Amino acid sequence: MKKVYIFLLSIVMLSITPLSAQTKDTKKADKLFKQFDYFEAAEEYLKLAENGKGDGYVHKQLADSYYNMFNAAESSKWYARAVETPQDAETYYRYAQMLKAQGKYEEANKQMQQFATKVPNDQRAKDFKANPNYLPKLLDKQKQFDVKALELNSDKSDFGAVLHENSLYFASARNGARKTYGWTDEPYLDIYKANYNVDGTITNAEPVAEVNSKWHDGPVTLSADGNTMYFASESFKEKSFEKDKVNNTRLKLSQVNLFKATNVNGKWSNITLLPFCSNAYSTGNPYLSKDGKTLYFSSNMPGSLGGNDVWKVAVNQDGGFGTPENLGAKINTEGDESFPYMSDDNKMFYFASSGRQGFGGYDVFVYDMAKGESTNMGKPVNSEKDDFAFTFSKDKNIGFLSSNRAGVDNIYLATPVCGVEVTTIVTDAKTGAILVNAKVAIVDDKKNVIATEMSNAKGEVTYYVECDKNYTVQASKDGYESNTFPVGASKGPQKRVDAPLNPIDVIVTETEVILNPIFFEFDKSNITQEGAFELDKLVQVMQNNPEMVIMAKSHTDNRGSDVYNLSLSDRRAKSTVQYIISKGISKDRISGKGMGETEPKADCKEACTEEQHASNRRSEFLIVKK
Repeated sequence: MKKVYIFLLSIVMLSITPLSAQTKDTKKADKLFKQFDYFEAAEEYLKLAENGKGDGYVHKQLADSYYNMFNAAESSKWYARAVETPQDAETYYRYAQMLKAQGKYEEANKQMQQFATKVPNDQRAKDFKANPNYLPKLLDKQKQFDVKALELNSDKSDFGAVLHENSLYFASARNGARKTYGWTDEPYLDIYKANYNVDGTITNAEPVAEVNSKWHDGPVTLSADGNTMYFASESFKEKSFEKDKVNNTRLKLSQVNLFKATNVNGKWSNITLLPFCSNAYSTGNPYLSKDGKTLYFSSNMPGSLGGNDVWKVAVNQDGGFGTPENLGAKINTEGDESFPYMSDDNKMFYFASSGRQGFGGYDVFVYDMAKGESTNMGKPVNSEKDDFAFTFSKDKNIGFLSSNRAGVDNIYLATPVCGVEVTTIVTDAKTGAILVNAKVAIVDDKKNVIATEMSNAKGEVTYYVECDKNYTVQASKDGYESNTFPVGASKGPQKRVDAPLNPIDVIVTETEVILNPIFFEFDKSNITQEGAFELDKLVQVMQNNPEMVIMAKSHTDNRGSDVYNLSLSDRRAKSTVQYIISKGISKDRISGKGMGETEPKADCKEACTEEQHASNRRSEFLIVKK
């Protein structure tokens, strides 16, 4: 149903363009198509196709009818027949979109190739040529939200939810008493308001009678104080329309327009048409900035880059409006963009697009105002179907999303996944120089290595981790002493970890290589992940000094029997040697011996403190030969 507000002009333009393949056989179907009665039009075109009267024109019209109803399976079936004869570029693009909506990305790429060949200067074609196999990277994007369908949804179209304090406004076709709209075979849209309760439930959805008409109404946006509403409706509301003069029919062509209403004593009144609206183009899907100074909307007015673009207009203090401005190529494409929404802090701008690389249909994108980049929000916000109308309440820390992924437009609750973007910057501890290609691992509080990556040209590695959990960053590089850096529990959204590494020679003395304690689990001799991290430093030293020979000595404290301590320390010394050899060091250059409790560092006999016991439990790496 949201296509009423996304596609109206492009469909009108399609309907009033002379089509040379029209014949007396297609007259009835063509008339229904021009009236946006795609359900009935499809049935008529289908009869022609089944009775041997199908050709490239009939197949394309049939495919377009299903496309406008977002029946991906049927539309792609008939697009396949249509492209057996030459078609315009947009037909190949729509065909690709419908294939992607079914997850058929390889087949979609073939149609995008045809599209790109026909219109190589189209930005959509350029993006495809530059990155045709973008999907794997898109699938790997960090999950930002958990998504769940609202119980509020009906069996008809519900979309465009926006939360104002404890009221949720949305557009819905659930009113069975309304006239049925031929495009979707559903009732016309109304604006509804529901209660957002303390427990998070949403109940008591009721139509906002004062602003609803017998035409399509909604979605809406409200001012921060709740006293002003902007909403979309049809130009029929103002008895404004154009006649289909091109095709000499009696069809009246309505546009989507924007209206303003004010709240007086709890009722919406003073409904007025915004001055920049016209019966020559559509304006819809409004969003009013938090400060009330800017109204964003979608339109195909002159100056648009594609079908529908996102625009903005200044709202003056006297209630007047400035001149609409197109948001430009960083937001808009030759495709369609709609459903704008700016975050409360004015840092993130959300919109839906069919012209950018996505999963299929419409995807939600976010434009970072600081970085100047638009990025796909990934799954599960987006799917292979149409996903749009993303809004977010900072006060309630919840968002709302609309999607037809279940076969009809529904509203979904979007709950943020609490995550922290941990960026580690690896540098030389002495000079401060950036270290490129350093190995950086992120380790959880159970000492599990989650991931390992190499630092980029800026010395950076970024990981996304869970909130309120402690992590450790391990950084290492040839020629440098490996080290660990704690990442304290945080709610994010971002955390910086500086990781200065000392050149490897700082841990080498005349007589030994000094490492941090090599930890073993109680009563065990296998090398732990922490121990391996330290021993890798010794490996680096020995690789940098090919003549060096090391004797590894393992010591225990004086608790336990002499025999037991000697045996345990010997096993640990041998495990240490085996680890070093496994890293490519010759067995002739490393030996090990367990010393038990025979060489205490703190000779405290039976009166040792815990600190003294710890100093006695040690490993030494003596330099036998340099």
